[in-house]
Amino acid sequence: MKNFSSLHHFLLLATLLAQLPLFQSSYHEYQDALSKSILFFEGQRSGYLPQDQRVTWRANSGLSDGWTYNTELTGGYYDAGDNVKFGFPMAFTTTMLSWSVIEFGDLMPPNELRNSLVAVRWATDYLLKTVSQPNRIFVQVGDPNVDHNCWERPEDMDTPRTVYAVDAPNPASDVAGETAAALAASSMAFRSSDPGYAETLLRNAIKAFQFADSYRGAYSDNPNVRDGACPFYCDFDGYQDELLWGAAWLRRASSDETYLSYLQNNGKTLGADDNINEFGWDNKHAGLNVLVSKEVLEGNMYTLQSYKASADSFMCTLIPESSSSHIEYTPGGLIYKPGGSNLQHATTISFLLLAYANYLERTSQSVNCGNANVGPYSLRQQAKRQVDYILGDNPMGLSYMVGYSDHYPQRIHHRGSSLPSIKDHPEFIACKEGSIYFNSTNPNPNVHVGAIVGGPSEDDSYDDNRDDFRKSEPTTYINAPFVGALAYFAANSNFN
Repeated sequence: MKNFSSLHHFLLLATLLAQLPLFQSSYHEYQDALSKSILFFEGQRSGYLPQDQRVTWRANSGLSDGWTYNTELTGGYYDAGDNVKFGFPMAFTTTMLSWSVIEFGDLMPPNELRNSLVAVRWATDYLLKTVSQPNRIFVQVGDPNVDHNCWERPEDMDTPRTVYAVDAPNPASDVAGETAAALAASSMAFRSSDPGYAETLLRNAIKAFQFADSYRGAYSDNPNVRDGACPFYCDFDGYQDELLWGAAWLRRASSDETYLSYLQNNGKTLGADDNINEFGWDNKHAGLNVLVSKEVLEGNMYTLQSYKASADSFMCTLIPESSSSHIEYTPGGLIYKPGGSNLQHATTISFLLLAYANYLERTSQSVNCGNANVGPYSLRQQAKRQVDYILGDNPMGLSYMVGYSDHYPQRIHHRGSSLPSIKDHPEFIACKEGSIYFNSTNPNPNVHVGAIVGGPSEDDSYDDNRDDFRKSEPTTYINAPFVGALAYFAANSNFN
């Protein structure tokens, strides 16, 4: 009997193991993932959709945006699974899409480079409107508290399209600084294909930066804005990093000495050495340091050496064999930070690893991490682990990009994706009438191809639950840096 029992347990275990997804490195179609990561942005569009719109379950929305200010503020992107246009994360998304094109655009197939620029322009056309009036910046359209209380298609929106503006001398250094960065970076992305548009972008970037620097402070400290911006996109980390980030992009886009002096003279006072291991829509420090390091490495600009020292220090925290490694990883190997939308950290950090690897390689340099010398190869290896995890090399065997591979989240927290398309169900679905779709356990009817969800828990688990927005909601700023990372691996698919 004992032998039978042992055999029985062995067979049971073998059966269970056979059902588990194989957690092993697999061959990834980076080219396919790249195309899909860009396509995602078409599903996030607000405004009048063009004839060549590829995401056909979407239609026009937000067509009266700006009317309360007698201003035309249509266009731009909804940040995530709701129907609000938040300027702070939209500008950061634009900066990262542009940086993806600047850094990796020459590796993209021509049609995907074109699609990337179309995605950038959908945002920049809107951002130009937000800075079109003297001494004013429009920072948001839509009341999130009312919007989040409804489960409604953007095409049916009947919630207040409140416009949030900041007028001088009230400050908005964070949003204006990030808008300056976005417009400066995008001017570089468009320089060869549309020099006239690039010039317009740069001119407006300079104007946005002047507003940011002249009236210093956080936009979310403004009582007229706070209730709309917070707690969603409150400036938690201070506005100082956006001033340096905006200046760094203007320096790169214009080569103007004014911005070089600004970076040299204000680094200490604006806290360039603080929180250097973070990068996302709120905290720009790690990205700032990598961006500025390019000029130290490739232009021998040693007066900016402190930024490079911080970038080196950040890279060392990411390398497991380094004595200063202290970033948290899940058991399956994903970079993990507490809070929602964790994959934003994995995508932004992957991008920075690859960009820094490029700068080091061009100058034949490496990073000294105390007990280890780290070169471009190690940095790219770290990035590849994150990219592959997102695409399915994880304990769940799940692609966290919707529509990539056969196994991906079916119930993402996204209004347009989870409600029937207006093409299939033209009748109006009111605010609370959408609740039956929100509460349904059925897969979303509209597959939001390319959307990267918030991601798994710190134990690598994922429940595919529409209700759990921290894990199941996609955002534009998760996808934007991933475009650049995928462009690199699509062109270097043999890298291992």
